[in-house]
Amino acid sequence: MTEMIEAEPAIAVRILEQHEAVGSAAAELARRIRRTIRVGEPIVLTGCGTSEHAAIGAAAILRDAVRTADIRPPGHSARRHPVSVQAFELALDPPTNGLVIGVTHEGGTTATNAALDAARAAGARTAVITVTDRSPAAERADLIVATDELDQSWCHTVGYVSPLAVAAAIGAHLSGRAVDATFRSAVHDVLAAGVERASIAEAVAGRLQGARPIVVIGSGSDRPAGRELVLKIEEGAWVPAAYRDLETFLHGHLAATDEAMGLVLVLADREGRTERQARAIGALRAAREIGMETAAIVAADAAVDLPTELTSAGRIVIPESTGLPAPVAALLGTATPLQLLTERLARVLGINPDPIHRDVGRYLAAAEAAER
Repeated sequence: MTEMIEAEPAIAVRILEQHEAVGSAAAELARRIRRTIRVGEPIVLTGCGTSEHAAIGAAAILRDAVRTADIRPPGHSARRHPVSVQAFELALDPPTNGLVIGVTHEGGTTATNAALDAARAAGARTAVITVTDRSPAAERADLIVATDELDQSWCHTVGYVSPLAVAAAIGAHLSGRAVDATFRSAVHDVLAAGVERASIAEAVAGRLQGARPIVVIGSGSDRPAGRELVLKIEEGAWVPAAYRDLETFLHGHLAATDEAMGLVLVLADREGRTERQARAIGALRAAREIGMETAAIVAADAAVDLPTELTSAGRIVIPESTGLPAPVAALLGTATPLQLLTERLARVLGINPDPIHRDVGRYLAAAEAAER
């Protein structure tokens, strides 16, 4: 996991280079997305686990690109497509037309492949973002967008960043932006900035190590990152965690919190920043009154107006990256910090995150029982 996180800035650049050309698979998927929206049909991204969170993030990136390019059916207002649906649910209720895009790292996830099969059978077209055109999911897709980057840890990190990098390339093709050296450099730098904050992540992890559970909150394009942080903490550090949307956290859930819990705010989306930040400060104030340890993964400009006393466990501050579209900057900017926070929390607790607890007999047996 450590090595994968450190490699991610270079991995993202390689993916963007691969999909820079107008004849690339990413450019072709952009054309199909554009055509699907213009005829008024739905576009759905889907996945499971880390890939589901990447699919949610990719949908946010693509929606932003669609709005930027003002792509819509003739005579209609802009539609809120693409959307993301969890794979198991999509397999049970697939669309009868449009385009379904599966996100699956190694391409072998049963529920995601079932969703692609069900979508095809119902009449939808399919595409897949996966590691290789030889993956099982590729057999179920009309178009394969390969990343050629394989995660070496079961606590997937590259499996989250690589489809987001692909989505950034697709979004650029949709909006007419070049996936050029400037774009690639900005992506590299925002990922590298997180890697460079490893010591800060370690300090935050040290303060959160005793918290049970850890609650993560976010809003807008920070929601996929919040969900992914919860998954990483649970599978990599074996600490119970829960995600709440920023506003939802304050509507009833606060009643069950106490001083034994930790809270992590993700605040990087620059869209709607004023409103999101005001509500985030309110949530942190509430947590402080309860006595919770509080931390933040926060963009630089937002950090200036976030009172220091409201993040008792510390904060990981990331660049704003204004040269990138807002969802791209937020999702890639928070990716390496959330992964490093998990990795350092696992270190502090003396846990190897790579096997995701399946090096312990009953957890391996549980995973096998679920699939038997």
